[in-house]
Amino acid sequence: MAGERKAAYEGPPFLCWKARNSTATAHGASQFSVAVIMTYHSISRWSGALGVCAVVAIVRPAHADPRAVVELFTSQGCSSCPEADKVLGELAKDPNVIAISLPIDYWDYLGWKDTLADSRFTARQKAYSHMRGDRDVYTPQVVVNGAVHVIGSDRAKIEGAIDTTKKADGVMSVPVSMTVSGKQINVSVAASNKGPAARHGEIWICSVSKSVPIAIGRGENRGKEITYHNVVRNLLKVGDWNGTAGSWSVPLENISREGVDAAVVYVQDGNRDNPGPMLGAAYTSLH
Repeated sequence: MAGERKAAYEGPPFLCWKARNSTATAHGASQFSVAVIMTYHSISRWSGALGVCAVVAIVRPAHADPRAVVELFTSQGCSSCPEADKVLGELAKDPNVIAISLPIDYWDYLGWKDTLADSRFTARQKAYSHMRGDRDVYTPQVVVNGAVHVIGSDRAKIEGAIDTTKKADGVMSVPVSMTVSGKQINVSVAASNKGPAARHGEIWICSVSKSVPIAIGRGENRGKEITYHNVVRNLLKVGDWNGTAGSWSVPLENISREGVDAAVVYVQDGNRDNPGPMLGAAYTSLH
């Protein structure tokens, strides 16, 4: 997109800058540039009601011992995002990686309102930048294991971030499992055998749509049909974890909505507004 890009948010001003990169691109003013939004303001609270509908679930085994949770912050209005969406789809095929898409809403003013975007995902991306202290918020951005961010279209850097974050104390060290019984999902989290860094956190469950094709009519991707993979459609806090083994039950109706055919549960250090490293996770197909 030619010219300088305005801040994507209303309210207090944001400072935008471009970081050059010769091998991968992010949403920005020209090819081979990264448009990064830097904010010096507080993180907004999540809001919104949980969708409720009935679902008949046939459960497949959850992924065993995943090595990473990969979160892609993407947008239908971002011309640099389709390649990252493809990479996320490739990662989603790896049974040892839990790869999810979290569409953000701050590019909606560019001419196309993202049909999958959720303000809670924007808040989560900003919370990550706040915790890292770098204040980098851009698309396509991948956050690996809650700790390291890289350009979402760079598969090699994503793999490198997976290897790097796995070396940290407690990261993806806690066994997590999900089963479906009747009209509820049962979540089990094992006790930690690591240090203090892996002995507390929050448990969250995500409603996921495994494949969502979208025909885009306007904006930077007008005329394209893009398939989004493992799109998070809803989030629900299951409970707090104190390092000991525990089990929780979640009514299916609390996480289900039209198009949802999978679920992800994760245990993460910190809290919603101050997210830390991923301690464990599981993915289950519902259809």
